[in-house]
Amino acid sequence: MKLFSFGRADRNPLARWFWTIDRPLLAMLLVLIGCGLIAVAAASPAGAMRLSDSTTRIPPLFFLQRQFLWVLMGVPLMLGVSMLAKDAARRFALGGFALFLLLLALVPFVGVETNGAHRWIQLPGFQLQPIEFLKPFFVVTTAWLFAMRFEDRTLPVIPAGAVLLVLIVGLLVVQPDFGQSALVAAVWLVQAVLAGLPLVVLGLAVAALLAGLVIAYQFEPHIRNRIDGYLHGEGDTYQVDRALDCFRSGGLYGTGPGEGTAKFRLPEAQTDYIFSVIGEEFGAIVCFALALLYLAIVLRVLLQMLDEDDPFTLIAATGLVVQFGGQALINMSVNLALAPSKGMTLPFVSHGGSSFLATAIAMGLLLSITRRNRHLKASPYLHAGAAAT
Repeated sequence: MKLFSFGRADRNPLARWFWTIDRPLLAMLLVLIGCGLIAVAAASPAGAMRLSDSTTRIPPLFFLQRQFLWVLMGVPLMLGVSMLAKDAARRFALGGFALFLLLLALVPFVGVETNGAHRWIQLPGFQLQPIEFLKPFFVVTTAWLFAMRFEDRTLPVIPAGAVLLVLIVGLLVVQPDFGQSALVAAVWLVQAVLAGLPLVVLGLAVAALLAGLVIAYQFEPHIRNRIDGYLHGEGDTYQVDRALDCFRSGGLYGTGPGEGTAKFRLPEAQTDYIFSVIGEEFGAIVCFALALLYLAIVLRVLLQMLDEDDPFTLIAATGLVVQFGGQALINMSVNLALAPSKGMTLPFVSHGGSSFLATAIAMGLLLSITRRNRHLKASPYLHAGAAAT
C-alpha cells in the first residue's frame, strides 16, 4: 500500500505532505489543542452553571462535549487545508474571503443580538461569526495582492488593500466590534510594511488608528466605559475583578483540576476568560508555560521567514502568525487586567465553534503556505515534486 508509505523516497501525496510540512509547528499546534481540551474541561462546569436556571439545567460537561465535536471537525479541516498546494491555498482563500465578506455585510440585517452587538448569524445548533473566518482569508488575499508589487511596483496594490481594510473595519464598527477592527488593522499594517509601505504613510496610518480610538472613546459609551474601567477603575469592572480573583486563588501551583471555586463567579469562563480558569486550577506556572507555547509557535514561523525569498509566502505567513499570536496576547492581557476588557477568544483553547474552526483554517493555510521552505534545498526529489504541483 504505497499510499500509506511515508519514506522520503515515496512519491504518494501523503508522503510528500509529511516530508514537506513543518512537523514541529504542527506538533506544537496539536499540543495546544490538547491543552485547550483540558482547559475547557476545567471551565465547563462554571459555564454550565451560569447558563442554567430553574427551568433549564445544562450538564456540567456540556461545553467539553461540544469542544470535542469542534476538535473532531477542526483537526481534519486543518490537516486537509495544509495539504493544499500554494496556488490552491491562494484560490481557496480568495473564495473564502468573498463568501465571508458577504456574510459580514449581512450580519446587521440577519444577525442575532448578544449583549447589544450583532456579530453572529444563527444556524441550526450553531452561531456563525463571519469575522472569525474572514480574518485568515483576508490575510492571505492581502498577501497575494501585496506580492504583485514585487513584480510591478507601479501597481496600486497598497491603496487597493487599504480600500478592503476600510470596508471590513466599517462593517465591524457597525456591529460594533472595535477589538476585531483593531486586530485586523494591526495585522494589515504589518503586512503592508513587509510589502514596502513608506514610513511616512505608516506614521499617518498609526495616527489615523489613534484618532479613531479617540473618536470611539468620545462617542461610544461602551468603549469609554471599558477604557475608563481599565485606566481609573471606574464603571463596570466586574469581569476583570473576577478574573483577578481566579489568579489570586490559584497562586503559583493552582488549586488542582476541578477544585477551583472562583471560576463559578467568572463570566464567560469557557470562552473569553478561560485563561483565568487555567490560572486558578493549574497555577501561574502553567499559564506562563502556555504563553511560552504561543510564543514558540510565533517565533518558529518568524524565524523561518528570515530567509524566505518568495514575497507571498513571507507576507502571508507573517500575517497569519501575527494574527494568531496577537489574538492570544490580547486575550491573556485582558485576563490579567493589562488591557481593557474585550471579548476575544484564546486561539485553540477557548470553547467556541467559529473560533476553533476559523483558527483551524488559519493554521492549515499557514502550514500549507510554509511547506517545502526548508526541504527544497535538501532534496532534489522535492524540487521536482514542487514543480509538479
